[in-house]
Amino acid sequence: LEETPPRPVHDTGNILKQGYLEKRSRDHSFFGSEWQKRWCVLNKKTFYYYANEKSKQPKGNFSIENYDARLAFHLRKDSRRKCCFELICPGKRTYEFTAPSPAEAEDWVDQIQFLLKDLNSLTIPLDEEDEEELYNDVDSSDSVNTTPHNTTLNQDEPNVEMEEDDIYEVLPGKQPEPE
Repeated sequence: LEETPPRPVHDTGNILKQGYLEKRSRDHSFFGSEWQKRWCVLNKKTFYYYANEKSKQPKGNFSIENYDARLAFHLRKDSRRKCCFELICPGKRTYEFTAPSPAEAEDWVDQIQFLLKDLNSLTIPLDEEDEEELYNDVDSSDSVNTTPHNTTLNQDEPNVEMEEDDIYEVLPGKQPEPE
């Protein structure tokens, strides 16, 4: 998956949730993990984190597709442990956060899970080779020819090769009545 290009905080489009969170740094120091305050922004597909809410460039971002969000009380041992949550995706980096309150942590997790459900319901699986074939919401019963390319409905007719750009095949004889 390709990285989303950096965008200013106010240009991330369709912001679903934003606010300050503490993000656990990837580099753990000798004394334990470092938690850094970050302005976090969640839009329809991407999670951005900035140094502060006035920052023009994100410190980082990642597509939340295929991630799972869950509360993670094990991340801290102090009084803020019930404010922790994590974003996990097999084979990818796990992101760990501390919200200002337990209710805020739950809200972040709920928003992300809701968004992930929405993303999954809108995703239509495509084979790698068939990427041009997008979902078509036109009723297929209106289609005159539902057979694959390069075949004819009447086997007595000679097999006529169609050009790749042709979408419809003109059939000889009477057209079927609409249902």
